Amino acid sequence: MATDPICKMEVDPKTAKWKSSYQGKEYYFCAPGCKKKFDSDPAKYSKQ
Repeated sequence: MATDPICKMEVDPKTAKWKSSYQGKEYYFCAPGCKKKFDSDPAKYSKQ
């Protein structure tokens, strides 16, 4: 399982409808709102 970097929900990468790539890494999201927030400032949210 992957963790949505915005809301910290667990997301199955195999079935995730929303994903983004940033600096060679894939990020998966539970909803389009989380993806939009990440895409607006990926550097802020990619730091785990």
